[in-house]
Amino acid sequence: MNPAELITLLVGTPSVSGGEGAIADLCQELIAARGFQVHRQDHNLWFSFGRPGGTRLLLNSHLDTVPPCAGWEGDPFTPVWNGTRLQGLGANDAKASVAAILLAAFELSKRPLTGEVVVALTAEEETGGNGIATVLGELGHFDGAAVGEPTGLRVCAAQRGLLVLKCTARGQSGHVANAQMLGAENAIHKAARDIGRIAAMEFPPHQLLGSQKAQVTQIQGGLWRNQVPDACEFFIDLRTGPDQDHEALAQDFQGRLESQVAIHSKRYLPKATATSEPIVRAALQAAGKAGPVGSGTTSDWAFLGNIPTVKVGPGDTFRSHRPNEHITLAELEAGAAFYARLTEDFFQLKVRDEA
Repeated sequence: MNPAELITLLVGTPSVSGGEGAIADLCQELIAARGFQVHRQDHNLWFSFGRPGGTRLLLNSHLDTVPPCAGWEGDPFTPVWNGTRLQGLGANDAKASVAAILLAAFELSKRPLTGEVVVALTAEEETGGNGIATVLGELGHFDGAAVGEPTGLRVCAAQRGLLVLKCTARGQSGHVANAQMLGAENAIHKAARDIGRIAAMEFPPHQLLGSQKAQVTQIQGGLWRNQVPDACEFFIDLRTGPDQDHEALAQDFQGRLESQVAIHSKRYLPKATATSEPIVRAALQAAGKAGPVGSGTTSDWAFLGNIPTVKVGPGDTFRSHRPNEHITLAELEAGAAFYARLTEDFFQLKVRDEA
């Protein structure tokens, strides 16, 4: 099966997060037909090849997509080729990475390798559900990992995490006409003061990720137009850096705000891999890049613990989650060649470093 046929099959199989059954079935059949033993848990698949017992490399990407947004030209679930460009939901994020990893694996399995490769194609990355985190314990120890996401084959050695804080401003209710005489405290006004403080907050920049600002993304308060509100809730979304601790950040916000601050979500941890690690050096060598970059988006890297990891794959992050998502054949073929080079370079560097 050539690259164009494979990506067309993948994009033509709907797999909105939580509904990856059909694409998992398809991939399982394609992989098994190549003679691999395929393991499956729910909609997560994995298989291995190479030399067991030594250095182990994880190649991972996700099978699911977000739902289609408005603005698509044609049916987002129907792959359409315009010359050498394929348009369809998930073509860029991240079925091109899935296809490139599979193509590389099929080729690498024919070559003598000094280590073992585990390919994991996992579910629910877009929703943070039953994906890589649920099967990682089944896969064993790894010396390095590459997470396939659309980066234009730029090697991401740092990734932002996600901290969501729920803030509650408390006040005293009363009739609006009597508010000044009663001394009623308006919870929305208190929240507004805090939101102004949040907008002014500055955080130290990260070497690869740069600076970031906390964003208030939702707010709700008040019951009636003629009643002073006694409660107002709002949420803060902060994309964190590898040098920031989520618990400490929450405490810092509490010290600066009048509202009560509680952690709503902290599971997407920020990540970074030292440039001295073999996986980073191998990825840069395979991609022909002088140095790594940072990524502002989250991915399944957040759940890989302390495995030295890079995030890298074909496509462009700015096409993701947008109408008319696409991938080019040249990008896909370059991605497959990259993952094959990365694997061989990684094993060679590990042998050299351990000599």
